[in-house]
Amino acid sequence: MLCWTVHLKGGPVRFNHAAVAVGHRVYSFGGCDSSGNSMSYMGQIDVHIFNTVSLRWTKLPSVTTAGRGEPVWRWRHTAVLIDNFAYIWGGITYSRTSNILFAFDVNTHGWSMPQISGTVPEERSGHSACVLGKVMYVFGGLNTLTGHSNDIYKLDTTTMVWSFLNARGTPPPASLYHSATIIGTKMFVFGGRGDEEQINNIRVFDTETNTWLNTPLKQVLPAHKGHAAFVYKGELYVFGGHHLCRFFNDLWKFNPETFCWTKVEPKGKGPCAWMSRMCCCMVGDHIIIFGGYHTVDDLYILDLSPTLTTLCKLSVIQHNLEKSDLPHHIRWELADMTKTA
Repeated sequence: MLCWTVHLKGGPVRFNHAAVAVGHRVYSFGGCDSSGNSMSYMGQIDVHIFNTVSLRWTKLPSVTTAGRGEPVWRWRHTAVLIDNFAYIWGGITYSRTSNILFAFDVNTHGWSMPQISGTVPEERSGHSACVLGKVMYVFGGLNTLTGHSNDIYKLDTTTMVWSFLNARGTPPPASLYHSATIIGTKMFVFGGRGDEEQINNIRVFDTETNTWLNTPLKQVLPAHKGHAAFVYKGELYVFGGHHLCRFFNDLWKFNPETFCWTKVEPKGKGPCAWMSRMCCCMVGDHIIIFGGYHTVDDLYILDLSPTLTTLCKLSVIQHNLEKSDLPHHIRWELADMTKTA
């Protein structure tokens, strides 16, 4: 039984941002504000940290200029975690797309620009990035000069060498705002927006053979873009996103063996139907979803394996039950689940 357990407001006002989970903390990098502005064209990208134990946000101190290894502000970029580094790549800055790689040390909170070699991808934004072992895979995105793409690159972080993958098979349509998620040794690409407008198919890339697989899709969801995706117990979950003027707040799971979609109905009160281009991070058995178009300072937690205590606390909140006779620590936890972050 999945449950929405926490809804907090008061976090960083963002969409088109990027984030990684490190232990019980979530690091959020850059993004746009509620009006779609990039916040600052000249300053350093900001970093906010959400503590999933205390349920509170903090902001790291920033400097007034960038150029000593830290990136300037950007949006539509990606962030992945490998070892102790969050690698930030691509996105829009100075009103143009970027292809510079930055590394953020989660232990020292210092920035650096790794020395890279090989075939570096062209500048792009709205792409996807996912990790298998020590390798980051980048797919698709939008270049302001050449348009949408459906090529795939990988960065081996042990050697810092970029490689273009001359993949066999038929790739997905060129797009941005899709999701790419690793299950086993395969990358599952879903949704997005491209030259063919909205995309509702799911395609599979085999990283061992560098091949796009020809797999039959037994069910088709409505077209999605700007959605969140994560893997739990070997299945792909997709939440939110939008298609034209329709926004989604439903949750679906995809079985990679049967190629079937199943709608999931979590308990509790989840996000409204206005979440798109948000961040989604997994911390243990909890999914942290925050920001997004129209819900820029909201944060929700989806508990994938709630305890009996959690279910009881949800009942107290849902039915507005009397709390005065509850133990102090339970009352504090109930307050933490419902007050401003």
